[in-house]
Amino acid sequence: MMIQITCTSPNEIELIAMANALSTPGKYNFVKLEQCNNKAESVDYLFEMLSPAMFFLLEKGIKLLLVTLGSNGVFICCREHVNFMKDQKSCKVTPFSTRLLEKLEGCSLSSMPVNLSREGSSRTRVFHLPATSASVASLTGAGDCLVGGFLSSLCGGLDIMQSVAVGIAVAKASVESEANIPANFSAASIADEARRTLLSARHIWCQ
Repeated sequence: MMIQITCTSPNEIELIAMANALSTPGKYNFVKLEQCNNKAESVDYLFEMLSPAMFFLLEKGIKLLLVTLGSNGVFICCREHVNFMKDQKSCKVTPFSTRLLEKLEGCSLSSMPVNLSREGSSRTRVFHLPATSASVASLTGAGDCLVGGFLSSLCGGLDIMQSVAVGIAVAKASVESEANIPANFSAASIADEARRTLLSARHIWCQ
């Protein structure tokens, strides 16, 4: 059974539950890693545990998976031909998104030889975008802020990588605020955080 979902943003547990709901129950499992101070090792372990479920869901028809990993950041998993904003006229550029575009220009994995919009290619790409350290006040609302930041940036003309990085930066602003959603966001600080995330991003799978 193919499913018609463009984009979804599950955490580790939700990802496994989605995969099992579409296959034999219990086929996919996730065992949380015990305390590990090495971020790179944690990310490699998470990819090893979660990649079978991610690849299965792409085969089932999901175009883009943003797997949220808490303090370990986000996995972006998609086919190479993914392109949501084929018509640039549909982008709603705002003063906020313009400032983000100016700050993030040339700072994206898309400036490397990676073409997510290449038609006719069925290769799967996985990227890891890390989360920057935060002084946690409340975790409530962080996931919603990440998705909201991603979608608004994508609609504002940023590419997929830049948009996810902005989403991570908005989520950080959320966890550092007592309010579920901060009353105000600074384009400069969001762009700076997103830039740091992009500079530390890794392309971890292509096949």
